[in-house]
Amino acid sequence: MNRWTSLGLVTAVVALGVGLAACGKSTTSAQPKQVLKLPATAQLDTIDLAKATGYGQTGNVFESFYRLGKDGKVAPGLADKVQESKDQKTWTFHIRDNAKWSNGDKITAKDFVYSWRRTLTPATKSTYTYLFSGIKNGDQIIAGKMSPDKIGIHAKNQQTVVVQLTKPMAYFKILMAYPLFAPQNEKVVKQYGKKYATKSQYMVYSGPFKIENWKGTSNTWSFVKNNDYWDNKVVKLHKINYQVVTNQQTGLGLYQNKKLDLAQLTNEQVKNYKNDSEFKEYPYSIMIHLKYNFKDTDATKRAALSNRNLRQAIALSINRKQLTKKVLGDGSVTPTGFVTSGLAKDPKTGEDFAKQQAVKNTTTYNPTLAKQKWQKALKQLGTKEVKLSVLAGNDDPMASTVTQYLKGQLEKTLPGFKLNIQNVPAQVAQQRSQSGDFDLYLSHWGADFNDPISFMQIPLSSNSLNYGKWSSKTYDQLIAKAQNQDAATPEKRWQDMVQAAKLLNTEQSFTPLYQADYAYLQRSTVKGVIHNTAGTQWSYKYAYIK
Repeated sequence: MNRWTSLGLVTAVVALGVGLAACGKSTTSAQPKQVLKLPATAQLDTIDLAKATGYGQTGNVFESFYRLGKDGKVAPGLADKVQESKDQKTWTFHIRDNAKWSNGDKITAKDFVYSWRRTLTPATKSTYTYLFSGIKNGDQIIAGKMSPDKIGIHAKNQQTVVVQLTKPMAYFKILMAYPLFAPQNEKVVKQYGKKYATKSQYMVYSGPFKIENWKGTSNTWSFVKNNDYWDNKVVKLHKINYQVVTNQQTGLGLYQNKKLDLAQLTNEQVKNYKNDSEFKEYPYSIMIHLKYNFKDTDATKRAALSNRNLRQAIALSINRKQLTKKVLGDGSVTPTGFVTSGLAKDPKTGEDFAKQQAVKNTTTYNPTLAKQKWQKALKQLGTKEVKLSVLAGNDDPMASTVTQYLKGQLEKTLPGFKLNIQNVPAQVAQQRSQSGDFDLYLSHWGADFNDPISFMQIPLSSNSLNYGKWSSKTYDQLIAKAQNQDAATPEKRWQDMVQAAKLLNTEQSFTPLYQADYAYLQRSTVKGVIHNTAGTQWSYKYAYIK
């Protein structure tokens, strides 16, 4: 998942990928009723995995060759045997004999082939096709220069899938745990036609759960145990009930009245409940950052935003410790660079990538140095003042808080700097950012999988998600080296990415503000829930009510 480019999308998508605790009412039997009652801040926009805009929850209903286990590690999925060629470019997956769809159909190799081709078909309008890069012919298909039928996957026989890569991919196994790459049932797609995926009954499921009572615009729906799932014997939960709750105060009230088993807290509520025994914090690999528009249509603003001293002055003026601890107060983390902490570790030393990407005087608060950089910038620009606007999606209450904080902090530290706040609906912010209609943009990026490249592909000159059009040949070359020449040598690949991350830090082409952390009240009766900081965030396969 997990991709967010506007502040407003975060809470909606995260809360759909939320869902955790539960309390079961006692019954006359020895076992409690295995039902969870969970909130979501928005309706499910789609249950078609090819069209999804996030995969925080979907590993529970759609499973690929692997699934994401504890601590972001790859766990067995629909494949029971996997073979990798010596050159690391051919992977052979054997589908389990007892792998079935929720309608009882056998899951076959052809279901995987069909799925990938359907997702890559332009008419499907998938937003995640870029993740097929590195699979044979993937880049040409994404660019519209080749038919989706040419993607490097084929069925050797009914139960054997062969995937061919253009180059070795260090993160390929973890990528194959992402629901985007799960099978799709062609017979069912054709059977339902236009009705397919418009209601929960017009869909089949390959994961531990199936969806029920979803009608396309539902405020309530359920995940129900899938008895046809290959490993259904370990699944203890009978049902997970979801209810749309758009207000966190309402959610807290429902939690207190035992109508919900989980409640996400606002920063104000965190202060009141931080010492409660049911208080929980769940970090997620989302970096909230500022994007600069290097192709601003206003020549004066473009010159200012292209000035490295100016960007460094902005970065050094932000007291991130104050922002996370006092302004937000929700457990958010101060960053060391563009890549989140806790995402990936050095294959040789085990050290966090976030520690290695740090560059002195880049993301630390240093108002004295900020003023010096600012004066240099003004001199280079031949001006005494700079006026810029910051764009943000206002669907998240944090957007207003953060933009107000930035305005106060920057105008106080940098004499002659004026920041105009443009808080608009998230959809408008998204459209404007995509079309380059902004000076500064309060943005998010969430990791799709546990590897730094999930962040580091965004600043590439060729990436359409690089809305500010920052471009560096050196950066592009380092990432190309990591993805090609050094792809099969983990430590060399790692060092290429560390160098690239340090370059981002030095240039401040993207200014990291904070790493998001989400706080909840959660009942203590639920065990076995797996939470991950990237990709499929929540897994209930082994969850149970004690």
